[in-house]
Amino acid sequence: MTTTTPGTYAPKPGAAPLGRMIAAQAALETKMLLRNGEQLLLTVVIPTLLLVLFSTVDIVDTGEGETVDFLAPGVLALAVMSTAFTGQAIATGFERRYGVLKRLASSPLPRWGLMTAKSASVLVTEVLQILLLTVIALLLGWSPQGSPLAVVMLLVLGTAAFSGLGLLMAGTLRAEATLAAANLVFLLLLVGGGVVVPLDKFPDAAADVLGLLPISALSAGLRDVLQDGAGMPWANLGILAAWAVASLAAAGRFFRWE
Repeated sequence: MTTTTPGTYAPKPGAAPLGRMIAAQAALETKMLLRNGEQLLLTVVIPTLLLVLFSTVDIVDTGEGETVDFLAPGVLALAVMSTAFTGQAIATGFERRYGVLKRLASSPLPRWGLMTAKSASVLVTEVLQILLLTVIALLLGWSPQGSPLAVVMLLVLGTAAFSGLGLLMAGTLRAEATLAAANLVFLLLLVGGGVVVPLDKFPDAAADVLGLLPISALSAGLRDVLQDGAGMPWANLGILAAWAVASLAAAGRFFRWE
């Protein structure tokens, strides 16, 4: 009878370290998102077209100053919404329908680890979006100013708010309903969220209500900082923080894995 020295065979069976599992899942989520034609349309093509078209053609009266200075912050906000809300809601909704989430939930990767990986994928995609849109806006004559810290805080809270809303929709509605609702909300907020049309073009009562939406708070906050050089936009940060807390809490409470 032969004996085997412990440690002879490697790798040994068992789950990988938690950090490695999350990183691997995040890389997979990012690759799948970037390979999806519909997701690329939402996250890259539409924001880029809006930025170039509305900056070069006089379609909407954005007030004094260069049009790109008004549009660039709004399009950055739109990019965050398209990835963290619309794209994530649709992808997660269909993963839930096809049983992908159910199977992943039974793997060594804990459920919170899966959500962390999805959030990391969203952040990686947003970084790529923002870099691309920033370069295009600079080529169009954009002159950003203001505090980088304020911009980062707005983007992080905006991502958290939209991620919570996207996961809440994906975890409570059928996949087909999520697809329709997410795209409809995207279009409505594109028009009424201060992205390309200033809120002061709406009636006062409507503008006050629209100003409380997360896309309006994000686009207005970015515009205050990047266009006007304002300090920390606490009011807009407060609105985004309230949406983030409420949406993430609701997603955690009502999200269904099957």
